[in-house]
Amino acid sequence: MSSTYEQRLAALAGAEQAALLTGIQRGLEKESLRIGPNGRLAQTPHPQGLGSALTHDYITTDYSEALLEFITPVSTSIDESLNTLEDIHRFAYGEMGDELLWAASMPCVLEGDDQIPVARYGNSNVGRMKTVYRYGLGYRYGRLMQTIAGIHYNFSMPMAWWEVAHRAEGSELPLQDFITERYLGLIRNFRRWSWLLIYLYGASPAVCSSFLRDGNYHGLEPFDEQVKSLHAPKGTSLRMGDLGYQSNAQKNLTVCYNSLDSYIATLKEAIVQPHADYAAIGIGEAGHEKQLNTSLLQIENEFYSPIRPKRVARSGETPLGALRRDGIEYVEVRCIDVNPYLPVGIDADQIRFLDTFLLYCLLADSPECDDDEPGRIAANQLAVVNRGREPGLSLATREGDKTLQDWGHELLTALGQIAGGLDTAHGGDEYARVLADQVEKLDNPALTPSARILAEMAERDLPFFTLAMEASRHWAEQLSSAPLEAGQLAAFREASTASLASQQAVEAADSIDFETYLANYYAQYDSL
Repeated sequence: MSSTYEQRLAALAGAEQAALLTGIQRGLEKESLRIGPNGRLAQTPHPQGLGSALTHDYITTDYSEALLEFITPVSTSIDESLNTLEDIHRFAYGEMGDELLWAASMPCVLEGDDQIPVARYGNSNVGRMKTVYRYGLGYRYGRLMQTIAGIHYNFSMPMAWWEVAHRAEGSELPLQDFITERYLGLIRNFRRWSWLLIYLYGASPAVCSSFLRDGNYHGLEPFDEQVKSLHAPKGTSLRMGDLGYQSNAQKNLTVCYNSLDSYIATLKEAIVQPHADYAAIGIGEAGHEKQLNTSLLQIENEFYSPIRPKRVARSGETPLGALRRDGIEYVEVRCIDVNPYLPVGIDADQIRFLDTFLLYCLLADSPECDDDEPGRIAANQLAVVNRGREPGLSLATREGDKTLQDWGHELLTALGQIAGGLDTAHGGDEYARVLADQVEKLDNPALTPSARILAEMAERDLPFFTLAMEASRHWAEQLSSAPLEAGQLAAFREASTASLASQQAVEAADSIDFETYLANYYAQYDSL
């Protein structure tokens, strides 16, 4: 352990400082495909009862009209966040008729790009921009990839905690600059070690063969003689590999997290500089746009990364502009699969481990990236995605190769002090218990979600579609059997009604045409 890490731990070891750990702020964003009773992707519009996908606080859509996204408010309570997420599911089931929510990350039966409806957000300039962006993703990568669902976990430390840490380290930086610098350190460490999360919680080792309609198995093996399913026998999370949110064009985009300036400069360049492959697609005609621009990235969100630095943007403000204005406010973790064995895809134990892991990433030394590190990180992630449960799997570090098990044990041992601190803050031993469970999964790969899914498919002779369909029906029945209380139901319905009125207000307030709106939006990058 370095002296800096030990000092950081010591500075937060007192009872008063430890209590600040109860103020960790979290938010969940959970994606789920809407499917018909037959397991096919829903072709229906966004349900009217769910309000406006543009302006609803808790319910929106991601790429497709059929890909719902449920959002919980920022909370310091794990139980409150999960209860809210469950309530949103219950409300959605009540408004969806006989449709279900798909309970896995890799999608249901798909019938080609034409049967994947792009999300609609109304006629306002901001709504049109969101839809055109999605059309652009379809032209660039195909719509099939955009049906993959995941869970995003937003994490931040309370300001009181930052003030104590700032004083304890004697930093001469302004407080917000200190916070930004430390979050960048967290991000660098997270990228180095996020393979461990993919191993422990990856839950997408198989996929319905309808996802790969070009006849190319992409290195996967048929699971059954009829090739209803394809799988990676030792894989963990196909969602995080070449089948998921990856881009060949972006593989040459090296984003540096050593400073906020370098992060902003790199992404800005990718947004404003034309890219030959996308220039060939063209912009399209007014009212029938194909994409927002011809650059490597249309907007920041197109950059695929397992973690992002974030700040809540003002109306019309670019994400990079928000970061430039006031620095990093929180981080968004994006490498979490939807676990079909859990009612809403994630549970309190996984959140406890995420908090432990992220707090360690924040406190541990975080050397700046060198030129070779992005390649090591990418290779390690791909190895764990495709072969994470392979005995003796070797991963690359700055000091040389290590086996996944050896490196994993080193990290989990280091997390012990963090788990102890969180248990002191909250009382009890829940964090230590969860950490011990992860040690067991490291020693026995059969305990991982990815192994459980493949084992059940084999034992019951089930294709991936059938297993996920059974889970979808099971959780729908369980959640629907405990309907919302009258007051909760009324509040959700009021929020939906208010969101529809808000969308109308946004549309009525537009005073410029769409082309001018886009030009004004992109002009903001000139000042970064």
